[in-house]
Amino acid sequence: MFARNSAATYAKVGIETNVSSADPHQLILMLFDGALLSVNSAAAAIEGKDNPAKIRHITKAIEIITMGLKASLDSSGGELTDRLSALYDYMGVRLALANAQSNVAPLIEVSGLLRDLREAWAQISDATRDEKMTQEA
Repeated sequence: MFARNSAATYAKVGIETNVSSADPHQLILMLFDGALLSVNSAAAAIEGKDNPAKIRHITKAIEIITMGLKASLDSSGGELTDRLSALYDYMGVRLALANAQSNVAPLIEVSGLLRDLREAWAQISDATRDEKMTQEA
């Protein structure tokens, strides 16, 4: 029990350290990673017939997507912002359906969407970092 609590505390400190030192692009990547972890954990909980864990992980994924990713959208982003906002809403609906039906299929769909968005965001982050390094040189 003590070792488990110590490991959890250590992991939490590590996450907090990463958050405090991350730039905005890295923070968004961390949100994508957290949402993906929660969706994948929910799928494992459904397969293991662990209803409390399923609910916990799906709720966390919805919170990350709506209160993290969606809330971080730039309101002056125009059509792209509108489309991403609608996509995040769609993901929330699909996650709620997965929860209500204990169905893994919507989780697989949302996981694929999140992976695609994360990959695109990582490419933007890399390009921005490269551009900044070029300007500083």
